[in-house]
Amino acid sequence: MQYPSKHIEKAVEEISKLPGIGKKTALRLALYLLREEEEDTQALAEALVELRTKTQYCRDCHNFSDAPLCGVCASHRRDRSIICVVENPQDVIAIENTAQYQGLYHVLGGVISPIEGVGPADIKLDSLIQRVIISAAGENPVKEIILALSPTMEGDTTAFYITKKLGPHGTKVSSIARGIPVGGELEYTDEITLGRSIISRTTYNSNGY
Repeated sequence: MQYPSKHIEKAVEEISKLPGIGKKTALRLALYLLREEEEDTQALAEALVELRTKTQYCRDCHNFSDAPLCGVCASHRRDRSIICVVENPQDVIAIENTAQYQGLYHVLGGVISPIEGVGPADIKLDSLIQRVIISAAGENPVKEIILALSPTMEGDTTAFYITKKLGPHGTKVSSIARGIPVGGELEYTDEITLGRSIISRTTYNSNGY
């Protein structure tokens, strides 16, 4: 593809690195930005730089945050006796949008997948166990862990491992109801189904669901 400007070519190359965007779409976006007011393009550029340089991970739940503690972990209105375990920050957003859950979260940052070489040590499992142990010595012990993991083989493997690790601590472990299609991704589930799954969660044990 021939470009009238090296600056346009560079912009297209960078934009096309984004998932789901090919060279033609990248070119349309680059030309759109070129036609916009300079301050609008500058605002977008600044927002992207701040996104990369100022976004951090919550020290407790590992969700995206603007501060050491995310808004959920810092809130006194949340039920601190319940922790919902999810794979990634997108799942937190999906569950929050249902307005059916008022507890805390724990973002694993992945799931156990032996085929891909991802083991328990590669995700945030140890910090989850530590949260349960530390809370037991305080005023607000964790009474329930909700496993809100995608119903895939990897998700089930991770859920089984978490249940085994939490067994000695006597913490109730439940799972969101299987209203979510088997093999489906949590972040793409509609809000009504996801909300009902949270409300109708079931107890999880070492024998499975």
